Amino acid sequence: MNISFSVNDDILLSLKENAEEFTQDVRFLSALMWYRKDRLSLGKAAELAGYNKLDFIERMKLENEAIFDYRDDKMGEILADVAKLP
Repeated sequence: MNISFSVNDDILLSLKENAEEFTQDVRFLSALMWYRKDRLSLGKAAELAGYNKLDFIERMKLENEAIFDYRDDKMGEILADVAKLP
């Protein structure tokens, strides 16, 4: 599937980016949003962004984004599962 939309040149000038850089950023930010919302796994988010998993993680580190951001309820589930291990 190919998705396209128009962006005024003055937007790119304001961002100091060319079309290729802008496109890569839009893909990354979209993937990051879906990953944060737990709609995409890390691997699928990386795929959407056009990265492999390690490169996506590295980009997240560069952007100071949490790679794993578990809420208290999720951490409770994880710790409960760990407690069940022999």
